[in-house]
Formats: sequence, C-alpha cells, structure tokens
Amino acid sequence: MQLLIKHIIEQLLNNQKGKAWIGSTYDSKLNVVNDENAFIRPLPDLHSVAEIISHLTSWQKETVLKIQTGIGHLTDDSEENWYSNEKLKEKKWATIWKEYQASLAEIIALLRSKEDSFLEEPYYDTDFKGNYPYSFVINGMLHHNLYHLGQLGIIVKYLKKIDQ
Repeated sequence: MQLLIKHIIEQLLNNQKGKAWIGSTYDSKLNVVNDENAFIRPLPDLHSVAEIISHLTSWQKETVLKIQTGIGHLTDDSEENWYSNEKLKEKKWATIWKEYQASLAEIIALLRSKEDSFLEEPYYDTDFKGNYPYSFVINGMLHHNLYHLGQLGIIVKYLKKIDQ
C-alpha cells in the first residue's frame, strides 16, 4: 500500500508548485529570481537565495543517497552543506535551480517505487549518528524545505525592495 507515500509526494509537489495551504510555493516565491539577484544577501545575517537552494539540494541529494544505500555522508560540518556565494556564482542561478528540481524529482521517483512499509525500515543517519526509520529523514526533509521556504519569502521581499 502507498497511502502514506502518496501523501508525502503530494506534500512535496504542493510545496513546490501546487496549492499549499500556506499560500506560497517555491515556484511562486522564486519566479522573480535571476542571475542578478540570486546571489544577493539582503542583510549580513541572511543567506542568498542561491545559497539556500544549494543547501536544500545538498540535503535532498543526501536523502536520495540514504534511500538508495541506507547510509549517507553529509553532516552540518560538510562543505556542501553551505557552499559560498562565490562558488555558487560560477554555476549560475539556472543551474542551481535545475539541480534543486532534479534532486526533488529523484526523491519523488524513488518514493513512488516504495510501499508504506519502507517508511519504517531503518537507515543510518550520519548527522544524528544513529539508526532511524526512513520516515525520520523524509519527514525531516519536508520540514526542512518548509522552514527554508519561509526564509526565502523574507529574502525575496528584500530583493523586490532592492529592485525598485
């Protein structure tokens, strides 16, 4: 059965481009982002849009790795957790955004191949240093994406003021 898996996939898709109860999606927030403003840090303590999307991509790729192998490698201290703006500028915004979308699509494709019982199977989490059910990483990634969607909303508001 895939009742829970289908619900998770629906949430992932709604947060990306669907009809989310919170009113904002990644697509709706980031439709004003381009190479000129993706790397701007509106305030010293705020990340740029590119930094956040790259960060999310790293953790989504980590989730893919965990689903595929039962173990990951990324930790909070890993370089790919937060690449610098300078490094990301070399990639360009369009590439960063496409990598994010591809990593999300890969997670969804992997989940579509699983049954609900998969969510209770254990994997080893290198960041939390222990065995957890897959529901922990998948729900955690979903929460992580929502958390950063809120940050992106604030940053995009600043970017719109800068553009005026």
